[in-house]
Amino acid sequence: MSAPAPAVPPILAVPAVLGLALLVVPLAALVSRAEWSTLWADVTSPAALSALLLSLQTGTAATVLCAVLGIPLALVIARASARTAAVLRAIVTVPLVLPPMVGGVALLFLFGRSGWLGPVLDAAGIRLPFTTAAVVLAQAFVALPFLVLALEGSLRAIGSRFEEAAASLGAGRWTILARITLPLAAPGLVAGVILCFARAVGEFGATALFAGNAPGITQTMPLAIYSAFNGAGVSQGTGVALSLLLLATALMVLLLVRAWRPGSPR
Repeated sequence: MSAPAPAVPPILAVPAVLGLALLVVPLAALVSRAEWSTLWADVTSPAALSALLLSLQTGTAATVLCAVLGIPLALVIARASARTAAVLRAIVTVPLVLPPMVGGVALLFLFGRSGWLGPVLDAAGIRLPFTTAAVVLAQAFVALPFLVLALEGSLRAIGSRFEEAAASLGAGRWTILARITLPLAAPGLVAGVILCFARAVGEFGATALFAGNAPGITQTMPLAIYSAFNGAGVSQGTGVALSLLLLATALMVLLLVRAWRPGSPR
């Protein structure tokens, strides 16, 4: 029989309720402003569909890029020495605490015409800033840590004993990776991919600064919502509808991540 949970002082219920209200009430206010009679028309308007389609396309591309780069990075961190892993983990975490606008400035100073790689890209006839490719890079920059940290935590949890046992039986490194390591870490990998995609679709700051806000080219859903409430682009009704769509996406992501969490009820 498990011990009873320690009692919480009743006085703490007041700030706890206020904290919960701070999270819930603004979302309730958003939902209350929706024009339900025109919601479908707002979401399916040409401007909204353009922003929605671009968000899905760039979010998917950014997630694929993060998977290609993030899975090897997570494996390296998980199997590195404690000191090396701590340094790499800190570097990966930086975009999580960095203001997104700063990330956009950093990308601009790297890939812009006067940036580190600007002259090389110009010589090759490649222009990245204020293009759809810039949206993907900005989204990948802010979303990569979600995939890496989720997968790395899962890899550390399963340890290396199964890999060592397989190696002792003659299995090669690629066989161990494909048939043991990644399947065992699948919950962390799937959760990381889902979180990565959701963060990419919801990215605003780095995208606005590095890619701009051109309808049909770089205007994703967050940028369309911003434009709606600044008197440009889509209507405010469409902005509210897109906000609700992003809210629904966030809730769906939480449910999917919970479903894939080890030990969670199915």
